Amino acid sequence: MFDAAGLEVLDRAECLALVKTVSFGRIVFTDQALPAVLPVNFSVWDGSLLIRTGAGSKLAAATRNAVVAFEADDIDLDNGKGWSVVVIGRSAVVDHPAEVAEAAEVAPRSWVGGRDHLIRIAIGSITGRRVTAVPD
Repeated sequence: MFDAAGLEVLDRAECLALVKTVSFGRIVFTDQALPAVLPVNFSVWDGSLLIRTGAGSKLAAATRNAVVAFEADDIDLDNGKGWSVVVIGRSAVVDHPAEVAEAAEVAPRSWVGGRDHLIRIAIGSITGRRVTAVPD
């Protein structure tokens, strides 16, 4: 199936498979009633996306039980082919003792120090598009 722009529409299973192939994306959240976007590394864990942040960070505060969006993609800039997947889901701190140790095992490594606070984004809605050919 293709959308009105001619992009291939991906089903949920393919979106999930693709998002597991990359480790970098962008989280979209609300900060002081305005949209904010941050690049983050992530992993997929137990039907969720898992990211690290600092316990007192703006991201940690903004994602407490909030609905957020997350986008990951893989695009070949030379030929214009690739895909993009968008997840919408509720975020939450991973703080239940039974989950913390398990989540820490699969959580992405932090790019900076002091990022020991784990945030889970439940994969609710997941949609994706694939660009297969660049029009002439």
